[in-house]
Amino acid sequence: MGKIAVHEFISLDGVIEDPRWTMDYSFDPKMGEAIGAIMGASQGLLLGRRTYEMFAPAWSTRTAEDDPGAPFMNETMKYVVTGTLASADWSNSEIVGPYSAQTIRALKERVDGNLYVSGSATLVRGLLADGLLDELHLFVYPIALGSGLRLFPEGAGPFKLALGGSEAYDSGVVHLTYTPAS
Repeated sequence: MGKIAVHEFISLDGVIEDPRWTMDYSFDPKMGEAIGAIMGASQGLLLGRRTYEMFAPAWSTRTAEDDPGAPFMNETMKYVVTGTLASADWSNSEIVGPYSAQTIRALKERVDGNLYVSGSATLVRGLLADGLLDELHLFVYPIALGSGLRLFPEGAGPFKLALGGSEAYDSGVVHLTYTPAS
């Protein structure tokens, strides 16, 4: 059984919604390497419906020349957690059904290797609440947005995590890796 590794771009005040605000910061090649390492250690992509609907048209036409992550995004098996989509047209996509801890546990058992999650706030919140998340990679941007969807909503948790690693980039972004606390 593999791990579920999540990567999120997040502001200092916890906002993960619509990360276009990250464009104001240079994308450090070391950050690309870190994200590439998470992807490279994964054999599947686990997505919530809204993220799938954003990613499919954005990634399906990209090539390795456009973005080094394109082969992974397009060729890797994608598992879509949704109770509303009947089909998924992006190559190598499978609907796993609505979110349930049992469904995700069964998927972790079935997939030979790690599952990578990007974005997918509702899914990630469920994974955290059900203790199914194995690695949380937060790329913390030095900005407080004041409003927007937060990864940790008020009233959720507590979620006890252990720091597994950290790396700072010249842009001011910090990569923090967390695992569940024992």
